[in-house]
Amino acid sequence: MSFFLTLSKWIDAINEKIGLAVGWALMAAVLICSGNAIIRYAFNRSSNAWLEIQWYLFSLMFLMAAAYTLRRNEHVRIDVIVNRLSQRAQVWVDIFGLVFFLMPMTLLTLYYAVPFAVLSFQNEELSSNSGGLILWPAKMMIPVGFALLAFQGVSELIKRFGFLAGRVDASAFQKQATTPEEEIEAIKSANKLN
Repeated sequence: MSFFLTLSKWIDAINEKIGLAVGWALMAAVLICSGNAIIRYAFNRSSNAWLEIQWYLFSLMFLMAAAYTLRRNEHVRIDVIVNRLSQRAQVWVDIFGLVFFLMPMTLLTLYYAVPFAVLSFQNEELSSNSGGLILWPAKMMIPVGFALLAFQGVSELIKRFGFLAGRVDASAFQKQATTPEEEIEAIKSANKLN
């Protein structure tokens, strides 16, 4: 069990770092979007590449931060029902959801996304828009993001089974922050540690 707990900590650390780093994509998207709007209205000039890079950055944020969101237990759930259950019952609900919903969805997506992305890379696929960007980097984000999510799902399963075996404290997988202010403070303190 200690090997699996070490593996879980390793997966958590990777997804935590990726999640925090992806936050910079939001800043880049805002700056590019603002700059593009200013140039379009001030100089009547624009480019499809600027629009597409915004889509790429949004995809990057969504796909790469999904595992981070799962790691911090910030995904959407029906807490109204689950919160009435005992801690042990909540863990079993989590295990059920991870095994029967998250893992099949991520693995099925990977099954189709890997050939989709590889084919795009092999064909050096370009945007059909005039002045657009190459497409394969955006398509490669799909299998990478879902692989990270699948690995985080494995980590969450390990922690839940560790809890049931009495080897993991529930704080290892409980919600990290409850308000936006607490989330900001948590990010600031995580950045100070790095």
